[in-house]
Amino acid sequence: MLRNRRPTTPSLASISLEEELTLLRVELMYGLRVNREAYLRRKMEEREEVVRRMHHRDAQAMLADLRRRLDKVKPQGDAPRVIDLRTRRHLRSVDGPGTA
Repeated sequence: MLRNRRPTTPSLASISLEEELTLLRVELMYGLRVNREAYLRRKMEEREEVVRRMHHRDAQAMLADLRRRLDKVKPQGDAPRVIDLRTRRHLRSVDGPGTA
């Protein structure tokens, strides 16, 4: 059914199989009809916006901007938690499968 609706080779301006399944799920769950052309138009606008933002910027400036945005989102006062996965695996195998 899906192969008849869309081309088999996705292009930059096409809806991926995952996106198509998500849109179908939205239509079935909420009884909505999703306009695929409007969806593709919005997808292309978002892609152009990202390209416009990244144009003429070096990696250092983009990294600094990303760090600044993450610092805004990150809760203040929380120390970063580092978990040693090797130690954690070892403790679980010693404790046995019954403990969590």
